[in-house]
Amino acid sequence: MDSTAYKSEVTDAFNNAADSYDRGGVGFFTPMGRRLVELAAPRPGERVLDIGCGRGAALFPAARAVGPTGRAVGIDIADTMVAAARAEAARMGADNVELLVMDAERPRFAHRSFDLVLGSYSILFLPDASAALARYPRIMTTGGRLAFTCPVFEADCFPFLPPVFTPMIPASVPAALPDDWQPNELRRRYNGWLSDLGLLESTLHEAGFTDVTVRDQSVPMSAKSPSAWVEWSHTQGMRLLWERLPAPIAAELRHSLIAGLSELCGPDGSLVIDTPVRFVTARVGS
Repeated sequence: MDSTAYKSEVTDAFNNAADSYDRGGVGFFTPMGRRLVELAAPRPGERVLDIGCGRGAALFPAARAVGPTGRAVGIDIADTMVAAARAEAARMGADNVELLVMDAERPRFAHRSFDLVLGSYSILFLPDASAALARYPRIMTTGGRLAFTCPVFEADCFPFLPPVFTPMIPASVPAALPDDWQPNELRRRYNGWLSDLGLLESTLHEAGFTDVTVRDQSVPMSAKSPSAWVEWSHTQGMRLLWERLPAPIAAELRHSLIAGLSELCGPDGSLVIDTPVRFVTARVGS
């Protein structure tokens, strides 16, 4: 699949999921966004850009941190996601927040517009991340910071899911997927520069960043029930997988996930799954 078709597919998936994105009794993107902002440490008065902002899991904590003298801009390629975040900003009275529909691969801002750029589980969806990242130092101040998250890709684990999920994936699922969505191909597509620490650092250095720090930490993924988790999985990046499965295989996957997750439930039927997340920070070089 070429990058234009892939980007269109991602846009459609998140447009269709915007109403329920990061909702429905599951918590993951919100605590991850808060933790990312804590590590990035925006200061009062700073200007922050959140790329692939979704409904604002990182954007709104950043806006609170920079305060009324600062500015927090969120961009997303999905217009319905931007509309949902705008509505939330209005509800919160977040006057220092601006939402724009924009392709994060080609940011359209003036030189030195931002002190901090955030990307919470968004940079991995850029078809050519190395080229895209090289465009960001121009719009950042000297010494400006970059902070983003991505999955921790582990060998022999199903891509994008915590390791505990791998035994729950029926063999019929990869058998039903097209070649470009086979687990090994997905790992290759996203895994390369993000999982290899040396390549990650060299990619960021070539894009104009320095002082690269990588922290792998667990973020609790909570769900009120196994079925709530499965419904939620249709509202984020995994939706792209669900849409490729024939109905009988999707039903088999749903049944297998609910059965497997039920074994992990607490007495009240809820779930908490420690999910490995890679937090990356860097600075714009002089």
